[in-house]
Amino acid sequence: MGLGAWLRSLGGCCGCCGGEAAAPEKEPLLSNNNPYASFGATLARDEEQNLWSTPHDVTHTEADDDRVLYNMIVGRSQLDKDSEEWQKLNYDIYTLRQTRKEVRSRWKHILEDLGFQKEADSLLSVTKLSIVSDSQNMSKARDILLKLSEETNIFPTSWELSERYLFVVDRLIALDAADEFFKLASVVYPKRDSMERVDEKHAPAMTP
Repeated sequence: MGLGAWLRSLGGCCGCCGGEAAAPEKEPLLSNNNPYASFGATLARDEEQNLWSTPHDVTHTEADDDRVLYNMIVGRSQLDKDSEEWQKLNYDIYTLRQTRKEVRSRWKHILEDLGFQKEADSLLSVTKLSIVSDSQNMSKARDILLKLSEETNIFPTSWELSERYLFVVDRLIALDAADEFFKLASVVYPKRDSMERVDEKHAPAMTP
């Protein structure tokens, strides 16, 4: 789903404002092969490993990047662990997960710099059960998330905007900290293009 379509899809209720309880999530593909592990703990571990872009989508197919990751996990489960194909898929899965963890790490860095050292992990925790604090904040949350994407490098260049961080921005708005978060993110993770333009502006003129 492209950026425009994604933002349009959030124009109404995104399924995160309460209402009927979400259907139980299917048993995740990831497992530590422990038959006595609790289902809840397994779900939590799956969420921590994959950081789904659209946590409420139990099929992991609504967001393009979720679908890619999910399909790779399914494909890997059908291969011999000693095969070259398994090794390649395993590396690709690891790379995608690391990219998501790096984005989360950047957000945590800003939150901690704003003084939310104890609350950072809770503010970043988004699951299929998460709801928005105030549906009236959604328009502002979307605007701030889009600004973060376009005017900072808190997301990688190729990153597809994630519903996950809409929830985080909503929480920051409720704490009256969203604007400060954007300002600090602009300083800590400035957009490279704008920095290059500044460098060019101050570069000495070339003599013929």
